Amino acid sequence: MASYKINKVMNEALKMPVADRALLAERLIRSLDKQQDTDVEAAWQEEIERRLRQIDSGSAELIPWEVVRDSLRKRLREPR
Repeated sequence: MASYKINKVMNEALKMPVADRALLAERLIRSLDKQQDTDVEAAWQEEIERRLRQIDSGSAELIPWEVVRDSLRKRLREPR
C-alpha cells in the first residue's frame, strides 16, 4: 500500500503538464539505475552516429512513415 507521502507526490505530479510528467518519470527511472554502464552508453552513441552517417551518405534505406504505419495496421488486423 502506497504511503501518504507517495500519494501526495503522485497527486501533485498528475497535475503537471504531460511533458513535465514525462521528464519526471524519466528522471525517476534513471535514479533507479544505481550504476550506469558507460560501455553500453558508448556503444549506443557509436550506433547512433553510424546510423546517422548512413542516412547522410544515402546508404540507409529509409521507409516513409505512411508505409510503416499502413504495414503495422495490416499486421494488427491479421489473425495470429
